[in-house]
Amino acid sequence: MAVFETTPQAVVTPEPRERTQAAAADAMTSLWVVAGLAMAPAVALGFGRFAYALVLPAMRDDLGWSYADAGAMGTANAIGYLGGAIVAVWFANRFGAKRAFAAALIAAALSIAATALPSGYWSQGALRVFTGLASGVAFVIGGALAAAAGSGGGAARAPTVLGVYVGGVGAGVALSAAIVPFMIHEFGWRGGWIGLGGLSVIAVLLAIPALRHTPEPTTRRPGDAAAFRIRPVLFETIGYGLVGAGYIAYATFVIAHLRRELAFSPFEVSAFWTALGLSIVASTFLWAPILGRLRGGFGLVATGGVMTAGVLLVLLEPTRVGAFASAVLFGAASIASVTAVTTLARRMYPPDAWTAAIGALTVAFGTGQIVGPVLSGIVSDGPQGLAAGLWLSVWILAAAILAALFQREAKP
Repeated sequence: MAVFETTPQAVVTPEPRERTQAAAADAMTSLWVVAGLAMAPAVALGFGRFAYALVLPAMRDDLGWSYADAGAMGTANAIGYLGGAIVAVWFANRFGAKRAFAAALIAAALSIAATALPSGYWSQGALRVFTGLASGVAFVIGGALAAAAGSGGGAARAPTVLGVYVGGVGAGVALSAAIVPFMIHEFGWRGGWIGLGGLSVIAVLLAIPALRHTPEPTTRRPGDAAAFRIRPVLFETIGYGLVGAGYIAYATFVIAHLRRELAFSPFEVSAFWTALGLSIVASTFLWAPILGRLRGGFGLVATGGVMTAGVLLVLLEPTRVGAFASAVLFGAASIASVTAVTTLARRMYPPDAWTAAIGALTVAFGTGQIVGPVLSGIVSDGPQGLAAGLWLSVWILAAAILAALFQREAKP
């Protein structure tokens, strides 16, 4: 979840002739093209990041990791992902958006599969960084391609296209839930990564044909970098960084918590992760009309509040019903917070400052994702165990809500 909203606004505008061709394309065909491109977030976040929570308990037991060690692997992936998002435009300029997208997606898929091979801590860390790097490039350029493919149509066209593309995250989460727990049960943690690698290769085979029906976008630089100042969205930026730290702690350790506290079976782990993934898919469409009406930081307050409620449920209602309700609430808000922040940035800045504004917010979010897993892992190694790490997630998200409450909205 990560550096989501740098993509459609950040880098691309189709050429006039390509815009005309895209607008003339059949609507359903265009959405299927975007669904193919959505395999990038499925690989980058669904398989490469979120699914780490499924494999983590078995890896930790077999390799003798502490929770801090396990959290550092999540941090390594986040560092690579942030770097990939930053250099994605350069790769698109240097090699062409379609070629860069295909190469990065293939590299991410192969690196996910290769994670099954080494047992060394530093080798695993290097692979997590590389997976994050390739995933960041693929996700950002894929979003640019989706924006080009979705050109034309009515006012609802752009949010629909964005919903289909970002919904790939939830699809990846749900698909990994259907396979990975059973692969781990039969073959150990290496089987889990092999399963994720196989899913990633299938995703690549679905994404590449979509490129034939996608116009080649042209990158552009922001029109006026001086038009952006961080001060108008300072509280939103602080809140968004805290959301990054709070959400990733839950996403990294909740499966380990459920296995330890409720003795979740592989089938129950699969069902829990499926519920979370399907909730992400549904939320990409359900939140749009709500966030369009909320002003200032209240979009982040609303999504952060639902996320916090999801984390609290797994702690205060330590039953299977509470756990599954937690998955639904957390999934419904985790990706929607990205839309909330992007919506505010688009309203508060002129178009030539959108890229700079969203870029600054993305850096804050990425920084939170880097800090969150390690901090939560260190706390989880203490006497209170994983519950303490999840409580830390609650308090971080509460701080994010408090910061967003101070955010006011002003016209450009």
